[in-house]
Amino acid sequence: MSSNRTQELQDRIRAAVNNKSMLQIVGGNSKHFYGNTTSQSAKSEVLETRIHQGVVSYEPSELVITARAGTPLKEIEVLLAENNQMLPFEPPHYGEHATLGGAIATGLSGSRRPFTGSARDFVLGVRIISGKGEVMSFGGQVMKNVAGYDVSRLMVGALGTLGLLLEVSIKVLPRPQQEITQCIAVSRQEALKTMQTLNQSSQPLSALAYEGEKLYVRLSGAASAVTSAQKEVGGETLIHADNFWQQLNEQSHPFFESDKPLWRLSVPYVAEIDSNEQPFIDWAGALYWLHSDKSTEEIQQLASEQGGAATLFKTPDQKQERFAPLQAKIKQLHVNLKMRFDPYGILNFGRLYSDL
Repeated sequence: MSSNRTQELQDRIRAAVNNKSMLQIVGGNSKHFYGNTTSQSAKSEVLETRIHQGVVSYEPSELVITARAGTPLKEIEVLLAENNQMLPFEPPHYGEHATLGGAIATGLSGSRRPFTGSARDFVLGVRIISGKGEVMSFGGQVMKNVAGYDVSRLMVGALGTLGLLLEVSIKVLPRPQQEITQCIAVSRQEALKTMQTLNQSSQPLSALAYEGEKLYVRLSGAASAVTSAQKEVGGETLIHADNFWQQLNEQSHPFFESDKPLWRLSVPYVAEIDSNEQPFIDWAGALYWLHSDKSTEEIQQLASEQGGAATLFKTPDQKQERFAPLQAKIKQLHVNLKMRFDPYGILNFGRLYSDL
């Protein structure tokens, strides 16, 4: 189904400016738990984007797809699969109603991220409606080097605080000819050393993860290269490997079944996090998932000691700040951007940081 509701969405934002009301931008609502709760007021309204959907253009030979933000993510992935292509950053859905806009607004990437790139790396252009009700276009359908801010990529991970996404142009990639996963029984320390060695090798890697005393090595590429690498990596070939990576990506793996807050620690590759809790390590050692009742300060200290940052990914306490505090200069950049794109503070105010 294709539906262009640009004018309707623009009218809603302009009305919110005139009425001095706040808007909560909602797509498929599958990632509502991520980020802070938007500031609530007596004049707060929900603005749904799923009404604005459909593929605008797709030329497989050009490796670019442009679609409206409310387009279901699974619809895009099915279309790409029919042409033996894929979204390289493996965006998690976290629900059957996930949309393209939600994937870009959160900026989350799956296990392939260290080897192909993040969501931000593949966004070529966007159309948005600013907090002043202006329709604005940035970037295009080809990769360009530009001076100053690459605005289209600023929208990735902004959680709708800088503008309502209308359309997104994304670079896609061919699906690998062959893909297998090797499973190796090792301790955490041995796994990190092996990850470091593999990261420095020329093996056709597409994912490295560790959990439950097992290192998972996904190999992707030409059949001959994958077969050769399989012999060198060793271990046992994991049956139904696609299910494993999907469970990790969608957090349906048994590891994620816990009542404790879930922390996401982004750190330099193969950093050793000193914690009694058993983590699920992804991104070739650069991402730690951790269930812990420790204080926010303790967890953030664990990450900062390794030169990283911690995000409170899921928690029953909706009033807790989710992201690590910003340094003064970086905070000022955020303030300046918010003032430029949403000077009245009506779009998802507080979702990224409580005062933005």
